[in-house]
Amino acid sequence: MSHPNPAGNVSPAICTTTTPRQPLRIFAALALSLTLPLQTAFGEEGMWTLDHLPLAAMQRDIGFTPPAGWAEHLQRSAVRLAGGCSGSFVSPDGLVLTNHHCAVACVEQLSSKTQDLVQQGFQAHRREEEQRCPDMELNQLQDITDVTGTVQAALGSLRGAEYAAAKRKIEAQLTAECAGEDTARKRCDMVELYQGARFNLYRYRRYQDVRLVFAPEVTVAFFGGDPDNFSFPRFNLDCAFLRAYENGQPVHSTDYLPFHAAGAAEGEPVFVLGHPGRTLRGLTDAQLAARREVELIPELLRLSQLRGYLTRDAETNAEEARIGHTDLFRVENARKALLGTLGTLQDPTFLQSHASAEHALQAWVKTRSDLPAETAQAWDQVAEAMARYRQFAADYSLLETRLLGSPLLRQARTLVRAARERTLPDAERLPEYSQAALPRTEQLVLNTSPVYPEYEQRLLARGLVELREVLGSDHPLVRQVLGKESPEAMAERVIRQSALASLEARRALWQGGAAAVQASHDPLLALASALDGTARALRKRKEEDVDSVVRRNADLINRARFARDGDGVYPDATFTLRLTYGRVGGWQEGDHSIAPFTDFAGAFVRNTGADPFRLPASWLAAQSQLPAAQPFNFTTTNDIIGGNSGSPTVNRAGELVGLIFDGNQHSAGGAFYYDPAQNRAIAVHAGAILSALELVYANPTLARELRQH
Repeated sequence: MSHPNPAGNVSPAICTTTTPRQPLRIFAALALSLTLPLQTAFGEEGMWTLDHLPLAAMQRDIGFTPPAGWAEHLQRSAVRLAGGCSGSFVSPDGLVLTNHHCAVACVEQLSSKTQDLVQQGFQAHRREEEQRCPDMELNQLQDITDVTGTVQAALGSLRGAEYAAAKRKIEAQLTAECAGEDTARKRCDMVELYQGARFNLYRYRRYQDVRLVFAPEVTVAFFGGDPDNFSFPRFNLDCAFLRAYENGQPVHSTDYLPFHAAGAAEGEPVFVLGHPGRTLRGLTDAQLAARREVELIPELLRLSQLRGYLTRDAETNAEEARIGHTDLFRVENARKALLGTLGTLQDPTFLQSHASAEHALQAWVKTRSDLPAETAQAWDQVAEAMARYRQFAADYSLLETRLLGSPLLRQARTLVRAARERTLPDAERLPEYSQAALPRTEQLVLNTSPVYPEYEQRLLARGLVELREVLGSDHPLVRQVLGKESPEAMAERVIRQSALASLEARRALWQGGAAAVQASHDPLLALASALDGTARALRKRKEEDVDSVVRRNADLINRARFARDGDGVYPDATFTLRLTYGRVGGWQEGDHSIAPFTDFAGAFVRNTGADPFRLPASWLAAQSQLPAAQPFNFTTTNDIIGGNSGSPTVNRAGELVGLIFDGNQHSAGGAFYYDPAQNRAIAVHAGAILSALELVYANPTLARELRQH
């Protein structure tokens, strides 16, 4: 299953109050996401920005040139889930289609001990039954502005602290000017493409009143569970419907994707419209090695351990299983995805091919006198930056990226940092606390998600154990934080004595700002403050000693590659809107041909009645009514990665024929390369969604909304 938040999004005993239920931080590519530009794309490879589509290649490869207005319509029909997925408007009344696994955090937040909506499913037959998701935000891309000249003039050849300060200043300036005073409805992001060769300003329409309309039972949404993940054949109804509201009313969407129940035939061209998280297809050899050795391998070891903890806890009782369901799914999904990625980075053929391409470009640079003199040393400069990063990568991941893996502690740090950052001029703040970004940060702090104290205690205790393991028992920070307490005892005390589980307490601290935070004696705030100095220092070190060096030298390598190959290339994915083109089709697996379609009949054949191959009672009751030959899931040659979860698959007419929810095992290395022979995207068939709504869930209202347009 495509990881829902590769840019940084994944989804903790009695519930005593409400607080943000933020996801466990699984993995974030940080310094190493500063990637280098791609080689020229061939065939159906490429995640293209909608303002720079490869029109000649599309005509050559699939016999289609988009008519006027086609790309603009698709752009306005697409939405991004700010937490890390994709979606699309599918009716003029603000109805949004995405994956179940992208909306399951909302479903879980709306559940309770007596009503497990993840297991039971949810559907609203009337608008007034639609329930608001506590911390979901949708972004609809309005326009793209090229600000390359402005940004490059501000950054010049700066490095280190001067570079970090200048980049923060120009980003704050441009995003603030873009959003203006209407930050509640507008969101602006500065997007770096080709590592400094191009900077764009993306202006979004922001929707924070997002309500759950429909979600099936998890047993059919994730039928086959972890054993079937990243594989095919699949039989999943991995879909969910949301609705965007504004001023208490459904949003009127003039652009949306009408359902095409017949789907697309084998060999038919199709397009995937979504927000792929991060591709790393232009890394240097030094970056690949660091990615493999200091990020992937340690993260896989951590995920395996966490998976064991969560599985053990789930086996304790049904309530523990309910509370930790989403986190266990995220961990298993991330682990399987990263195992595939590691396999790519250990593949001698891939590594040799990559090294040969790098050496060829280096040799070409040495023959050119028209390039900047320092270009020849760019690869060495990146390698030196990676060597510096290796020295503190583990500390940075633990304290800045994952923050001990505790969602409630992350809330505390947000309050601590906001208290300080909001006193600074906008240009000097950390980007997530700029005026343009504050609405999303505030939404995450002041939402109504349930908190489960015992679960939080276990998460925090494990994080404190890891703090001691990573830094060492004699590290000053470990001594300062733990003192004479064990991790378990400290976690129990801090969570028990903290008031941050209360929405009212968090609101008072947020609104009271620095004075309120400084006057508070909350132990969770105290812990966040104790960790924050070291975390900030690590972040500063990364920005100045790694990011600035990589960006400058990536720019030099980028210029050289453009000089040699031209500019007909796509940029690495950045969790911004992209279009990929391909065809419906299977692939060859050894001596076996994998057909591109499964059907309803196959789901019942695969059903064993035991998890993870257990169809829910609603499906068993409706079996005789369902058309056995109805296509269920299908595969395409489209180039996707994590973040494309929830992406619509559309035909040439702009009609929705499917919903991306996964890729096959060969696509797991898609962050680094695309293999047209074997990489496949996996989608839910549009006709399967409609048939399920009408025949399984008896929801003619929702089906009619999809069919009537």
